[in-house]
Amino acid sequence: MSARVIGPWSAVALVVANMFGAGVFTISGFALQDLGRPGLVMLAWLVGGLVAMAGALSYGALGRRMPESGGEYTFLSETLHPMAGFVAGWISLLAGFAAPIAASGLALSAYLGDALQRSLWPEWTATATILMTGLMHGLRVRPGLVLQNVAVACKLLLVAVFLGLGIAWLPDRLDAAPAPSVAAPTFAAFATSVVWISFAYSGWNAAIYVAGEIRDPARRLAPALVAATGIVTLVYLALNGVFLYSAPVVALAGKADIGAAAAQALGGPGLRRFVSVLVAIALFSSISSMVMAASRVTARMSNDGLLPGWMAPREGGAPGAAVVLQVALALLLVWVSNLAEILGYAGFTLGLCAAATVAVLMTLHRREGRERVPLPGYPWLPGAFVLTTVCSSAAMALHAPRSAMLGLLTVSASIPVYAWIRRRARRIARRGAVSE
Repeated sequence: MSARVIGPWSAVALVVANMFGAGVFTISGFALQDLGRPGLVMLAWLVGGLVAMAGALSYGALGRRMPESGGEYTFLSETLHPMAGFVAGWISLLAGFAAPIAASGLALSAYLGDALQRSLWPEWTATATILMTGLMHGLRVRPGLVLQNVAVACKLLLVAVFLGLGIAWLPDRLDAAPAPSVAAPTFAAFATSVVWISFAYSGWNAAIYVAGEIRDPARRLAPALVAATGIVTLVYLALNGVFLYSAPVVALAGKADIGAAAAQALGGPGLRRFVSVLVAIALFSSISSMVMAASRVTARMSNDGLLPGWMAPREGGAPGAAVVLQVALALLLVWVSNLAEILGYAGFTLGLCAAATVAVLMTLHRREGRERVPLPGYPWLPGAFVLTTVCSSAAMALHAPRSAMLGLLTVSASIPVYAWIRRRARRIARRGAVSE
């Protein structure tokens, strides 16, 4: 049983850190290229936030129904089937955390290099950052929490400063005549933009992975998820309002670094450097929170006998061995991966996992009643989340079939691995019975 040392503010900070990564500083440039109109891009960000909020409200019911660490792995194992839980844990281990940690580490190198005005070796910078966060969360729980909260506070403070400057300087830009659209918007283009924007919102469920360490999770977990998702949605909309109207469409469309480009247009090189520092801090706190959350899934799987027992933490201690495994997987991806492809693969597989979890929650709500599983807005709100998420995954499969195929292969590979682990456990149990 883990010690419940995470308070409500730390839970909110964990979710904010997971959600607030590089996506908000990059995706709008590509969305603007497809949609051609800043207003449509803003609408896509609003839709993405509403989908994330529907997921947060639904997962709040999961926390009340089963206030233990492990996230989808724990819930699906105990309510559907142990193999379903193992598949979810397998996805979290490989696609849910290792890939985004690696991608964020490499992105941090680019922004940090821009801030320092020098070229950095991305792999080594990412490696140093991931190892640092591993030490933060692998030795003791409380110091890692303190550093995590400080990083989130600094990030939000810097965002507030940038928004203040951007809003003050934006009227001069709005007076300029609007540039013509880059492309004629279509429904397919809007749907594709929502898919990628949903990836920027991923992480809204982060606190569910450490529910067993939150004080009074049945009462505090759901408000933490909803509050953090609401905060991030408002900040995302404000930031994109500044980004998208800071310069003509043709100057921003297709820009991977739209945040830096907008800062350059508004305040010159000094503001651009400030934004680069902001993104670097955002990425650091995101890596930190993902290392923390991922290790709890691994530790729970170890406790259940699906991973080696030495990965389980001591009573009340940090899951050091689980942190080491997650860091090792992330570092492997840093040095061998095509990160653009891996991010698409991660979004596809995680979308299916979240949709399956909410679908099971809906089944339990109908079977056990609203008092035991109080699912808000049933059936429309969770149903809309499942439908939207499945459609997003389908759109991703059409847009990037190779990434979708990798996701399906990941799910398929987990089944024989689970069967082998269960057979091995039965053989060990029989040998123990014979020796007695």
